[in-house]
Amino acid sequence: MQIKIQGCDINYEVLGDGNPVILLHGWLATLETMRPIANNLCKNFKVYLVDVIGFGKSQLPEHPLKTDDFGDFLKEFTEKLNIKNPILIGHSNGGRIIINAVGRGLVSAKKIVLIDSAGIKPKRSLTYYLKVAFYKTGKFFLNLLPNTKAIKKFKEKIRNHVGSEDYKTSANVLKETMKIIVNEDLQYLLPKISVPTLLFWGSLDTATPISDARIMEKLIPDCGLIEYAGSSHFSYLENINNVNSVLNEFLKNDK
Repeated sequence: MQIKIQGCDINYEVLGDGNPVILLHGWLATLETMRPIANNLCKNFKVYLVDVIGFGKSQLPEHPLKTDDFGDFLKEFTEKLNIKNPILIGHSNGGRIIINAVGRGLVSAKKIVLIDSAGIKPKRSLTYYLKVAFYKTGKFFLNLLPNTKAIKKFKEKIRNHVGSEDYKTSANVLKETMKIIVNEDLQYLLPKISVPTLLFWGSLDTATPISDARIMEKLIPDCGLIEYAGSSHFSYLENINNVNSVLNEFLKNDK
């Protein structure tokens, strides 16, 4: 399905029925990377999988975006689809979008789940951060999943998006966007998040280190952290069965 947001055609899917859950993928990823969570939650919830503006099958913006633009994007998405008080789950840049939208009071959420979330200004150089985001992301998570028949199809979908010529030629506007948002520190918004919040994090995450998680846990009033020892920036894929079990428990009263 498609919807026009910020003047761009935005691709999304809806699975299941019940109270709404919105899943937001990370930088340079697509909605397919959140499908292992969606396939679990759609048994009890109405799940919205979204290709964030500029990624997957969604249209590229004409100009580089700020974090506020991504927050506005989520606000407009919920308003146009009449989504009220959703549960918000975001990985990496998807988490950054949620922090911005909820912290600024643009979107009212029932609960929040942040997975290896961006939002804390990194101590590493911009060059390093860009290298991780642009050259490692697409290939990395593909190797985390077992080669079952279903997973092979899932991997192929991701490869088709990440490796497409259109995607490769879009890098300039995304690089310029990354240069802007990576230098925006959202710590000031964290105390304004008043809903129950759960963090999933890999102890060996090099893109958004575990120290970021501890800052978020401290500054968000009602927040808990689950740390996966030995896991990376894609801790949810490396521990998908446990993540889904924990999510089922965390959201059991919200069906």
